[in-house]
Amino acid sequence: MTEKNTQIIEAGMKLFAHKGFSATSVQEIATESSISKGSFYLHFKSKDDLLLAILQHQFAIISEAFDKQTATNQSPREKFIHQQAAWFSHFINHREFFIMLAKEQAIPQNETVKKLLFEKQMEAHRYYRQSMLAIYGPDVEKYSWDLTFLIDGMIHSYMRVILLSNEDIDLTKLANFILSRMDSIVKDIHNDTPLLTNDKANELLSRFLFDNETNLEKIVANLEEEIQKLDEEELFITLQVIKEEIMKEKPRIPVIQGMLSNFDDYPSLHHYRNVILGYYANKQ
Repeated sequence: MTEKNTQIIEAGMKLFAHKGFSATSVQEIATESSISKGSFYLHFKSKDDLLLAILQHQFAIISEAFDKQTATNQSPREKFIHQQAAWFSHFINHREFFIMLAKEQAIPQNETVKKLLFEKQMEAHRYYRQSMLAIYGPDVEKYSWDLTFLIDGMIHSYMRVILLSNEDIDLTKLANFILSRMDSIVKDIHNDTPLLTNDKANELLSRFLFDNETNLEKIVANLEEEIQKLDEEELFITLQVIKEEIMKEKPRIPVIQGMLSNFDDYPSLHHYRNVILGYYANKQ
């Protein structure tokens, strides 16, 4: 990203936070950036394009903060708590912008922004599920999707609290508190039947994913990341066959289904197997 692009992004964030997205003009952004209106269009096609760049910039900062925690020698529990504290801190530091984003009625009409936010929500679900499995172990595998949506709901509820509160909140203590509540849930969850089995959750997610035109290639890219962690030659070969079929004008669905069955013995791949199966089931 160029220095001028960063300057315009920061100016746009400031104005959107104070005036709102719809009420801010391109001329105002240009003036705040100390450039002409014509120069603005050399860097961004439109105000919507700028909003997309701002969000991508925000997510990049959050991702970098998470990576710093991942790089340190911590237990899964410690890592999760510190990552959530970093997440909360970022939202507080950009409080006005995110409040505007939540309230602005025009934003959901922007399909590109809507798609980005949806994809990030899907990534969040994946992150929460992996975190729950890492913290509580394979015994919670069949409850992993229920735990994912429970902790996602808690975190989003407390995000609203910290965004609207004028009081200082100990963010590490808050993250600890949320995870302690999950401890209580996990302690008794084995007495219940899962509401969201892997198959049900992935069927629902695949419906949402592909109804919103999420790129199948993105799903396969995430699958490839998981396979690299497992480092099994058979899985790399399977993935290559799947990728070749997907790229064809008329993919052979039975071949894809057969290849996906090779993931049956790898629980971490079941999500991707089921999502891709759900996608092609809708094509038949």
